[in-house]
Amino acid sequence: MATIRRQFKMSIEQRMARHFSESFKRSKVLEIEQGRSKVSEICKEYEVSPTNVYKWMSKFGAAKSQIRMIVETNSDTKKIIELKQKVAELERVIGQKQILIDFQTKMIELAEEAYKIDIKKKYSSAQSATSDRSESDIHSH
Repeated sequence: MATIRRQFKMSIEQRMARHFSESFKRSKVLEIEQGRSKVSEICKEYEVSPTNVYKWMSKFGAAKSQIRMIVETNSDTKKIIELKQKVAELERVIGQKQILIDFQTKMIELAEEAYKIDIKKKYSSAQSATSDRSESDIHSH
């Protein structure tokens, strides 16, 4: 608490006696919303608490007009971009896999027509035939 008080040049009584005009508050909120200033800079320059600045923002800022202001750090923005790139890459891979599946399905259909056998049925029946047997039954045959 003592370190916080040392940051301010004015005493608590002096700071409490001050009054900022509505136009001043609006201009500082606009600076913050436009990215020209940060809350911490306003607090330091005018020796006002962050709580008061956030109150100004809720009263005079974009939030007042029901517009939501999203504050992100650069690392958050970078992470979002990286995640979007990862999603795009995964969607591309899924698309390639789907093309491969479609190709293989078509090849099976063509092979079934050419050789007059049911490849899908043989493959699925071979699987189901072994699924009922125990592992020792499979190895003994």
